[in-house]
Amino acid sequence: MMKEKLKVGVFGGGRGLTMMNVLLDHPDARLVAVCDKYQPSLDKVSQMAKEKNADVATYTNFDDFIRHDMDAVVLANYAHEHALYAVKCLDAGKHVLSEVLPCGTIAQGVALIEAVEKSGLVYAYAENYCYMQHNFEMWYRIKHGDIGDICYAEGEYVHDCTAITPAITYGDPAHWRNKMSANFYCTHSLGPMLMSIGHRPVRVVGYELPDFGRSGTLPIFKGAGGLQMVTLDNGAVCRGLHGNLRREGARNYNYLYYGDSGMMESGRFDNSPLVNVYHEGEKYCEGTWEQFDPEPRVKLDIDYDKVGHMGSDYYPTHFFIEKILGRPEGFEWSIDVYQAVEMGICGILAHRSALRGNVPLDVPDLRDKTQRDAWRNDNETTNPDVPNAQLVPLSSLPTYPYDEENFYSCVRRLWQDGKRLEKYPE
Repeated sequence: MMKEKLKVGVFGGGRGLTMMNVLLDHPDARLVAVCDKYQPSLDKVSQMAKEKNADVATYTNFDDFIRHDMDAVVLANYAHEHALYAVKCLDAGKHVLSEVLPCGTIAQGVALIEAVEKSGLVYAYAENYCYMQHNFEMWYRIKHGDIGDICYAEGEYVHDCTAITPAITYGDPAHWRNKMSANFYCTHSLGPMLMSIGHRPVRVVGYELPDFGRSGTLPIFKGAGGLQMVTLDNGAVCRGLHGNLRREGARNYNYLYYGDSGMMESGRFDNSPLVNVYHEGEKYCEGTWEQFDPEPRVKLDIDYDKVGHMGSDYYPTHFFIEKILGRPEGFEWSIDVYQAVEMGICGILAHRSALRGNVPLDVPDLRDKTQRDAWRNDNETTNPDVPNAQLVPLSSLPTYPYDEENFYSCVRRLWQDGKRLEKYPE
């Protein structure tokens, strides 16, 4: 007798393609519906479904989509709206897997946590950088005490997006990327550290990095990047760096940990999955080094070379499904709502810190119900589209003049033509 698979829908036809590919081939789940406002994205979904001989409904309206017969929803819509739609899905009785970011404001984080608690359903956060081979390996080893207690860590998500501006913003002035602060998109750098170390953030200091080149005039990038110094409840300190810093190859996924019996770090210069580990011996300052290319800690029957982001894009969806089905690996490796919100609000508070002259700010413990009321209406944001927005400046850095109409019309034409941004539009 054929077992009944979980029925899963995807909201967002762009980034959501990754999850759709997982669901179309997953042994325990199937893709049943997709929602997106952009019809060409839905046409692509229909073609994919036809090739897989799958019955997938498509919707342009979320309210129609959420009434579809399904057990769970993957949220791959705009980053500042994930919490709002997660609450709607949970209220409708659907499990939720949320793409990055978890919430647009601290108030949204409170509402999300309480919706998960009220529903009793599974919420998981799809921070794929936690599952890159080197990060997953270090997460596993640190969790099992391989280098002792961690006192310091660094995480870097350096991704210069200047050239791909057309593909990721469509020339839309209201796109969330055009309204985000330098510290907002923070969980690719902070997430792997917080999950590996396993302690809650309690204090954050935020910085904005100046860009002294022409790209400082690009309206979507106020400065070259953001930096956060985060103190954990065990006293450890994490440095998170992310943004548009110049780097050949555009991306850097470097992570480093110092423990009381050794250290480990990823390959810094070639984005390889190599892991370097130092174990201190019985004598001070004498130990052994190992360098290796880790095998996936949870080996799956997939072609890792064809899975995005160094194979990591499969795991968030897979562990989400495993958790819904009550399997141990889902509970061990899926990122829950408390962990997700803690990652996300560090970026929100880091921006607040930067605007106030880099002052340290306490991170609320939203696991504690008695602390939530103080943050329930905190909708401080740089994005005017956020409901009940309490608007603050996009940056503490100088504002450069630019021809807004010309810039966005140029970017839109490039997007329509499938081209990259090669220089600032004159």
